[in-house]
Amino acid sequence: MHEYTSRARVWGLSCPGFPEEVSRARRWTRDILRGSPLAEDAELIVSELSANAILHTASGQASGSFHLALAVSPQVIALSVTDDGGTGTAPKVEHQDQAAEHGRGLGMVSALAHRVVVHSSQSGRTVTAELFTDTRPGAHPC
Repeated sequence: MHEYTSRARVWGLSCPGFPEEVSRARRWTRDILRGSPLAEDAELIVSELSANAILHTASGQASGSFHLALAVSPQVIALSVTDDGGTGTAPKVEHQDQAAEHGRGLGMVSALAHRVVVHSSQSGRTVTAELFTDTRPGAHPC
């Protein structure tokens, strides 16, 4: 393989910030990853990150939107959701007690993903969750 050729494939989807778009994001992820043993985890992660964008940022306002990127390589599946910003706080994992009704979403994402990264910019935040496809002991994901 040429040194500048990649076997990674990347897809993108932009959605208006309506709650029903979360199911569209799930379906889109499921369709792309059909047959992958990580498809269900990826679908759940995209659902949580999309819902967070709508509920906790300007993405859920009248003219808001959120954007998904899905990158697949032989080593990793990377799922990113970018919101429209508009809040003073960045997403973070919170450790809630079992009776809590809110604040568990990113904890669940962190439990499913091998790595979660939050990147903030002037236009919003991107939360990326990575699922390594080869998790055997001693295997290198990238």
